[in-house]
Amino acid sequence: RPFVSMIKQQHMDILNHAQMRQEFTANVSHELKTPLQGIIGSAELIENGMVRDEDMPRFVGHIRSEAQRLVSLINDIIRLSQLDEGDEMPRENVGLLSLSQEISEDLGAAAKKKNVTLNVGGHEAYVFGVPRLLYEIVYNLCDNAIKYNREGGRVDIARIFERFYRVDKSHSKATGGTGLGLSIVKHAVLCHSGTLSLESEENKGTRITVTLPLSK
Repeated sequence: RPFVSMIKQQHMDILNHAQMRQEFTANVSHELKTPLQGIIGSAELIENGMVRDEDMPRFVGHIRSEAQRLVSLINDIIRLSQLDEGDEMPRENVGLLSLSQEISEDLGAAAKKKNVTLNVGGHEAYVFGVPRLLYEIVYNLCDNAIKYNREGGRVDIARIFERFYRVDKSHSKATGGTGLGLSIVKHAVLCHSGTLSLESEENKGTRITVTLPLSK
């Protein structure tokens, strides 16, 4: 009986993994098509001479912004694929305080636009890890905190780290995200043998704690 139960569990795990892959592929297709359709639509209007000269900068700007969305999405998919496959990536000692200060500067303009204050504190601590992935962890968490720090917003905690999941799908284009940021955070933390926890209280805020092993 224990052997039969083990086979059943393995079978369920395979089915669940296959279903997740199928959902992921479907979501990737949808997310890729959305900016592509915008690019094609604007390009066709320009090609057919249906855009007035004074409107041309707006249409060209739309094509550029949608193309940037595609590049961001493709980069995130590649990053997740590398994490899924367990590809070896060069590691080095990374100072977390310096990294956080760099990210605070990188997100300064976005924070100011949303009237969100970014504070960086603490002492320097070093983690032996992949610099780009450690950057992604802090950047994506702060980026989401800025984008969704608004009245009336909410977070569905049970699915927050799933790929492409959004509580409010209509809000995705307005925020400009790919829907993969927190999934990258989750996998990047696991890649560094760390832990991730989340506490959230409605109308008060959300605290996400990332714990990573320090360099020896």
